Formats: sequence, C-alpha cells, structure tokens
Amino acid sequence: MESQRRRYESLVRTARADETRQRIAHAARELFVSHGWAHTTVREVARRAEVSVPTVYSAYGNKKGLALAVVDSMDLTADPSALVTELADSPPRQQLAAAIGFDCRLFQHSGDLIRLLREAARTEPELADIHRAGPRRGEEALLALVSSWPRGTLRDGLTPQLAVDTYAAVCTPDTYADLTGPRGWTPDDVQRLWTDLLTRELLAGA
Repeated sequence: MESQRRRYESLVRTARADETRQRIAHAARELFVSHGWAHTTVREVARRAEVSVPTVYSAYGNKKGLALAVVDSMDLTADPSALVTELADSPPRQQLAAAIGFDCRLFQHSGDLIRLLREAARTEPELADIHRAGPRRGEEALLALVSSWPRGTLRDGLTPQLAVDTYAAVCTPDTYADLTGPRGWTPDDVQRLWTDLLTRELLAGA
C-alpha cells in the first residue's frame, strides 16, 4: 500500500513538472515571437509562465535551453502522432503525402517561429546550431524514409538524397507564408500543390 502511494505521488510530481515545462516553453515561444530573441529575458519568461526564475533555470538551464525547448515544441504543433499513423504500412505515394502534410501543419502553426530563429541566428551565434538542427533532423528522417522505399519507386536517375534535396527546395516555410499570405491560398491548396508537384517529380510512373 505504501509503495503504491509513493508511486502515485511520483507520477503526480512528474505530471506537474511536465506541465510546468510545457507552460515555460509556451511562454518562451510567445515572447520570442512578439519581442524577438535578444529582447526576451528569462525573468520575463518566468513572469509569463507564472513561475519563479529558479524554476525556469531548473527546467531548461539557460536561455539557449529555452530556445531548444521551443524548437522541440514546434513539431508538436504539427501533430507528429498523425504522421506516424499515416506512415505505418502505407505505400510510398501515401508516405510522401503524409510527410508533406506534416510540413504544411508545421509551417502553418510554427512558420513565424522558424523565420524568427533564422533571423536571430544571423546575429546570435548560439542560435545558429539550434536553427540548423530542426531542418537537418527533418531531412535525415525524410532520407531514411525515402531510402526504405522499394527499388524502382523513384524516377530513373533519382537518388534518395536528390529526392530529399528536391523536396527541400519545394517545401519551405517562406513559400508557404507567401502562398497563404499575400496570394490568398488556403493550407489545403498548398498541400495539394506540393503533393501533386512532388509526386510527379519524385515517383516513377506518376
């Protein structure tokens, strides 16, 4: 009975700690977007998250740690669980469409933050690696996916790396922002265009 009580209390503490970390990361994201990296302080993040400054440092270490947490949280806005479900036991054409759908959701919900980090990385060296880490991680995952496809899936002469390079040239946050902003496209319009275009460019017999 005592061990069950301790286990329950441990689960409650873990859940509360996770909730606090998420609240801090959300506050940091809001401030980074509205004030910029240089003008966001740990004290302001703590105030926005309604926690103490030591709690922020305990959760993330420093301001760079906060930036890493915000970058990691971006993927959650794109519903990665849906991507996993769509990829499972699906043919390459559907897997390609699922990857495009994930990126569209990512750009829709976190495109402003992606562009903010890119701009800040130009003057803040400590953000340069963080900014590069996200796209690099995504491209590595996409390369692993494309490399797993059966021989003959890609168009003749197209290697997995060239397929990933082509994908990266088409699916960009800037293009997404331009199409859904001044050009008035809907997110579904963009996803349909990218899916049709990349299916023709990458897959044999498309």
